[in-house]
Amino acid sequence: MKIGILKEHKFGEKRVAIVPSSVTALSKKGYEFFIESGSGDLSNYSDKNFSDAGASVVDKNSIFECDIVCKVNSPSEEEVQLLKPGTLFISLLQTIKEIDCVKSLVDKKVSAFSLNLLPRTTLAQKMDVLSSQANIAGYKAVLIASNHIGKYMPLLMTAAGTISPSKTLVIGAGVAGLQAIATAKRLGAQVEAFDVRPEVKEQVESLGAKFVEVDSDATDGVGSGGYASETSDEYKAKQQELMRERVGKSDIVITTALIPNRPAPVLIPTDMVENMSPGSVIMDLASENGGNCELTKENEVVIHNGVLIDGNSNLPSTMAFHSSQLFSKNIEAIIDHCHTEDGFKLDKEDEIIDGMLFIENGELRHQPTKEAM
Repeated sequence: MKIGILKEHKFGEKRVAIVPSSVTALSKKGYEFFIESGSGDLSNYSDKNFSDAGASVVDKNSIFECDIVCKVNSPSEEEVQLLKPGTLFISLLQTIKEIDCVKSLVDKKVSAFSLNLLPRTTLAQKMDVLSSQANIAGYKAVLIASNHIGKYMPLLMTAAGTISPSKTLVIGAGVAGLQAIATAKRLGAQVEAFDVRPEVKEQVESLGAKFVEVDSDATDGVGSGGYASETSDEYKAKQQELMRERVGKSDIVITTALIPNRPAPVLIPTDMVENMSPGSVIMDLASENGGNCELTKENEVVIHNGVLIDGNSNLPSTMAFHSSQLFSKNIEAIIDHCHTEDGFKLDKEDEIIDGMLFIENGELRHQPTKEAM
């Protein structure tokens, strides 16, 4: 079976979907790899690295002769039109947000995996692209924020006096949030974290951070698959009161709150930003879905009342070598999961495959996407 890897063309994207080590590993199972020339240049994987691993480096059009086509981001309209019927396309396409792309894929009678739809189960962990990339985003968000604030992160005792540690608040204690907490603590910051899910308190405290929580019904905000869910109006009112206090005292605020198939919840309105000290920083990791801060603009830096709001929506791409490596391991695990003695097979009885396969030979299978259309 032939697997093709397309070069990324989205602005600012430096990752590649497969790295040479995965080519070597999967080639041993009978898969042939075809890499669009230059695909790995921005992540420091050369065409020679790929050819040495056993892949064929080809022009773009040749990729569309493959049985499986992989890309980090969703395909362009031009790329969709070049896909042949029956091809399996694998990417991070957000089905509800990118309805036009979904319609085009359906019309081409292809099959498609959305890596965003991977079930959050123990068995699927090694395939979980969202988690592997969120881990990088949480780490890099702290490094960028520490550069923005123009202050020391740790407590310093010098002959000239004592410098207090920077105060960091992390909102959302998922994969990105927990990595942000750990990184901020390693840099010596005083760290607090908030999450609507009370069960993450132990994880937050194990990293040395203080868990701040709203006094409420223990089930409010607890969703399925490890995600948060919509909260009650009473909870939201208490949450806003708590956020106003904690955000106003923070030098750095890192927001990571997302709800599946919904716009990101706005947790920091404009008046809350205006209560922060000039020079403070908000890193909004939910910017791609609208942002947790009312003033966030995707892929822009906004300064309001002296507070900097960074809306970079693709922090993993700023660490393209390792983010590509992890992305590739996830793809490798997915291909391996679908591999049988008879070769690659889409077994819809399998929970993982059934979850990701939102289009099968031109038939849209994902109900929330159907409803959005």
